[in-house]
Amino acid sequence: MEKTFLKSLINLSGYVDLDSANASIRKNIYFRGPNVFILACAIIIASVGLNVNSIPVIIGAMLISPVMGPILGFGYSLGVQDTQLLKDSLRNLGVMVGISIVASTFYFLLSPLRLEHPTELLARTNPTIYDVLIALFGGFAGILEISRSEKGTVLSGVAIATALMPPLCTVGYGLAILNWTYVLGALYLFLINSSFIALATFAMVKFLKYPTVADANEGTRNRLRTSTVAVIMLVILVPSVFSAVRIVKESNFRTNAARLVSENKTIGKGFIYDYEVDFSTHPATIELYMAGEQLTYSDKERLYAAAERYGITRGQLKFREEAVNSRESISDNDIVRGILEHSDRQIERLYDTIASLQDSISKLNHQLDAYRRDEVSAQSGDVSADTNQEQ
Repeated sequence: MEKTFLKSLINLSGYVDLDSANASIRKNIYFRGPNVFILACAIIIASVGLNVNSIPVIIGAMLISPVMGPILGFGYSLGVQDTQLLKDSLRNLGVMVGISIVASTFYFLLSPLRLEHPTELLARTNPTIYDVLIALFGGFAGILEISRSEKGTVLSGVAIATALMPPLCTVGYGLAILNWTYVLGALYLFLINSSFIALATFAMVKFLKYPTVADANEGTRNRLRTSTVAVIMLVILVPSVFSAVRIVKESNFRTNAARLVSENKTIGKGFIYDYEVDFSTHPATIELYMAGEQLTYSDKERLYAAAERYGITRGQLKFREEAVNSRESISDNDIVRGILEHSDRQIERLYDTIASLQDSISKLNHQLDAYRRDEVSAQSGDVSADTNQEQ
């Protein structure tokens, strides 16, 4: 009984419409007419959003972008062994990518705004294994949404989660400032997203048993080997694993640094009023900004011992004692004022982030409400049409 119930939960046979999905995928791979202008609008919107670090604007660009169509078409063509569809998908994807990079490059060349810390842009230059997981499961969700009879809002979520447009805009930014690290990192992220969305589509097409398309000459049908696809995906995957390991190590180091500082704010007659983690050195270092009286030898030894408990060596601690060394020329008020100004800047950044996230949630709620109203109207229209036909 339980086995039958579980099978009924995961059974997809009664919920998919393969013919409708086939027509939808083939229709959406082509890049002409309105899609050209829609892509141009999405590129400008995404570039502006990245330029001003606006998360809601970036999300809007991802919802508008038509780039998902050729990627799904690529994975679908592999699954049904349609050589012509494969060529059309790759050609249209190449055109979209080229136009996106050129447009974003021109935008960043012409834009007068230069942010000191373009966090949203930099976030697209360090892909990891987590981006692979997002793209893979996003691809599964996307092809399932297209395949099922009753459509929902899944594709919008996939477009936001997999973030295809921002990496292309970041490539344009890297070209505009001639930073090849940004260019290669963003291109690699786009490659990961595209490849694993296509891989998920390919796997689901096989799982749902879409009918294959034979060439005119059956004997020369282009059979794409699973082993070839696996090798290509492995080559793409390996660098992201190393990147993920590096990011996890950096995250753990930051956490340990924060705990060390939090537990040792006051040392002897001195105190730590700020700190910075520097990953440009090997190994990474922590710069401790000191104030108050200069630390004695025993004070530093206690701090070294505390650091070692968190796996931080004494060579990784750097003391910045400008405020201590120039004690005679700096008043207590000056030191306190500097600390408070630093804290105020941190609080302002947090408030800006919270306000940006609130705007993003509000806009997404409005879009979801509009989509639901459209769905209700469409269903009402279908019911009216069916009623008139019966009469």
